[in-house]
Amino acid sequence: MSALKIEQGSSSHSVYALRDPNSDVIESHTLTVLVDNEAGVLARVIGLFSGRGYNIDSLTVAEVDHTGHLSRITVVTRGTPQIIEQIKAQLGRIVPVHEVHDLTVEGPSVQRELALMKVEGEGEKRVEALRLADIFRANVVDSTLSSFVFELTGPPEKIDAFADLMRPLGLAEMARTGVAALARGTI
Repeated sequence: MSALKIEQGSSSHSVYALRDPNSDVIESHTLTVLVDNEAGVLARVIGLFSGRGYNIDSLTVAEVDHTGHLSRITVVTRGTPQIIEQIKAQLGRIVPVHEVHDLTVEGPSVQRELALMKVEGEGEKRVEALRLADIFRANVVDSTLSSFVFELTGPPEKIDAFADLMRPLGLAEMARTGVAALARGTI
């Protein structure tokens, strides 16, 4: 396939060379959206993503202000800078949305996730799983003669690293809450 060319004087340039080279970089962004806590709001937010083909890596939602009836939706998504800006602008146009923040670009933030992991194994594999759990500060929340269920809280990278180490030791099941995040410092 040949690139479209634009003639300028005696030389020609590819249209693709005119774009910012960093504009095609896919980045992960953590967005927080403060919304009215009412029926259908989450469906509208998710519909925005699915209707435009945007992927959601993580999604959490909970009421954060009972008297004000407000909920916080935290979405981790990926896209080029232009797509992320488009997502933020479209989220801001949904009527029950009060605030949209991109924690990835607005400054330091705290991100945590909870995971439960069932590891099945015997002998040395059980001992190694317990040793690694201690290093990662994972709690044993259930134990049988053939398995452990570990509870681990931390940034997504910590959860991923622990899961990678548990796979060869018998990781059988995993449940993750998704990312909860807040900006650090004062607003």
